[in-house]
Amino acid sequence: MNPSTYAALYGPWQPTRPVAKERPVVTVLAALLWTATFLSLAWLASLFGIAVVWMAAAGGPVGGLVLRVALVVVGAAAGLTALAFAPGVRRLAPASRLLLLGALACPVPTALAIWSWFHTG
Repeated sequence: MNPSTYAALYGPWQPTRPVAKERPVVTVLAALLWTATFLSLAWLASLFGIAVVWMAAAGGPVGGLVLRVALVVVGAAAGLTALAFAPGVRRLAPASRLLLLGALACPVPTALAIWSWFHTG
């Protein structure tokens, strides 16, 4: 291809930006945060499922409760997804991005799971 044609079509040549380096410590921390988040969500989902079954067996209305919880989960997922695609976050290395999102996603479900663990019974 003629260099002047390439420049006319795509602009002048620019070298690619260096790719951010992956660090194993960041990857391990991100994995730990997401593991804690998913385990907490699994615990909370099982408690919620048990509560819904008991409410349904007792003849109580469960539709409103299920809808509210589903909206909270969808809203939280939408917020994390929007943050993941923000320009500043997209420039981070994938492990750093996962660590940031894990640090934002982990505290609420983990705190609720710990609270429910000690207050059930």
